[in-house]
Amino acid sequence: MAETVGWLADKLSIIELKIYHTEEQLHRPGVDDDFRALCRNRLAVMREQRDDLAAELTALLADLASGRIRPKVYRQFKMYNDPQFRPPPGA
Repeated sequence: MAETVGWLADKLSIIELKIYHTEEQLHRPGVDDDFRALCRNRLAVMREQRDDLAAELTALLADLASGRIRPKVYRQFKMYNDPQFRPPPGA
């Protein structure tokens, strides 16, 4: 599983915001039936995606809590602020 708890939580928060704002558009005064149908279709897809992400997050948390999997830490090796990786001027 390549996803992390943070990645899944981020994706869940984004999809929840999209659902919220699409629901606002669905109930906006003055929109036609075609637009409402578009919103309903998008909402159905986004809700399914949200449910899939939530299930994946729940499974990941259960696996982590049980010790079945361990999180892997990826170290960041930044070079741009390290003087050892900057060549001297003119080199």
